[in-house]
Parts: sequence; C-alpha cells; structure tokens
Amino acid sequence: MKKQLDIANWNRREHFAFFSQMDEPFHGLNLNVDCTWAYQHCKDEQHSFFLFYLHQILRAIMHTDAMRYRIKDGKVFDYEVIHANATVQRADHTFGFCPIYYEEDFASFAAGANIAMDKIKNSSGLCFNDECARDDVIHFSAIPWISFTGLTHARQYDRKDSVPKISVGKFFKQHQRLMLPVAIFVHHGLVDAYHVHQFVTTLEAALSGQSK
Repeated sequence: MKKQLDIANWNRREHFAFFSQMDEPFHGLNLNVDCTWAYQHCKDEQHSFFLFYLHQILRAIMHTDAMRYRIKDGKVFDYEVIHANATVQRADHTFGFCPIYYEEDFASFAAGANIAMDKIKNSSGLCFNDECARDDVIHFSAIPWISFTGLTHARQYDRKDSVPKISVGKFFKQHQRLMLPVAIFVHHGLVDAYHVHQFVTTLEAALSGQSK
C-alpha cells in the first residue's frame, strides 16, 4: 500500500528538485553499530543473526518516514511496508538476488526468508526478475568476510533509482563490545543525513534490546 506525497506543498520540494537533477543523487554513510546484545540474544534463542539484524533494519526503515519514500515518474510515493531484495551467497561463491518479504512477527519473517534463500542457493545465475525490481524494497547485502570502513556500489546513472542500499559487514570486537559495520546509501532528494540519523538511532535501540 502506498500514498502519493503532495510535492507542491512539501517542505522539501526544493531539495527534491535540486538533487533529483544530479547525475549521482545518492549519498552514503558508513558507521559501526553496537550489536553485542543482539548477537547474544540470537545465540540464546538459536536465531539466525543475519535474519535478526535484517528484520530490525527493515523495522527501522519503516519507522523512518523519509526512507520509505520512492520516486516514480517524477512523483514521490510513501510505501507502508518495505521488503528486502537481498544478495544470497551460494556454495560456489556466486550470489543470486533474493526477494525477502517483511513480516512483523520475526518467526514468520524468518520462515519465509529461509524458503526464499534456499531457492536461490539451489539455483544459478543472478535470478534478477521483476520481483527484484520492485520499488517497495531496500537493496541489501551482507559482507560477512570484511569489517569494512567504506563501500561503493555499481550504479547505472541513466536509470532513475531511489531505492536505499544497505550493506552489513563482519562484526568485530571493540572495547569488549561487538560492533557491526553498516553502509547506508540513499537518494538525497528524499533523505538527508538527519533522516539517516533517525534510522540509525532506531536500529541501535533494536540491536541493544530496547526496540519499541
């Protein structure tokens, strides 16, 4: 479900127009998020840590209005529910694109995600299709081998794209805490650094067991 924003009366209409005309309207931030509680919680409950933090990322996206916005034919829409188009690794070290649909209940979300990921793991090629090209998603990738401090993405500049891109790296220990690298890329016509701050604050609370 989505609703169209009234751009003419939007307080960010000039920001939207300014950044939308740029060849590269995306900007990015890289940071480390404390995941100590979340990792221990997943061990105790025998949850997938990957699926747990992905679920919390999607929840944080939906609690951040600006990160639900998408551009279509020059119009801006607010999607009520955001899913993930994730990259899933195979045993032969290739990956495939995998639509993972959000469910509020984590057990239901994990069950659906595992079915979807198993399908990709037992296939070949990129698996890119119309389902992967939806607007009501984030583009998500996990990079569990590297605790990165920076990240870039392959981008086709003549393709109009406004979908946030989020990547998570290998967690590491710092001052007896576990830290998770997170890279966030968003369309500046829709999302400013303040909105990224809102998203990160919500995610940090969730990964420390303080989510609402």
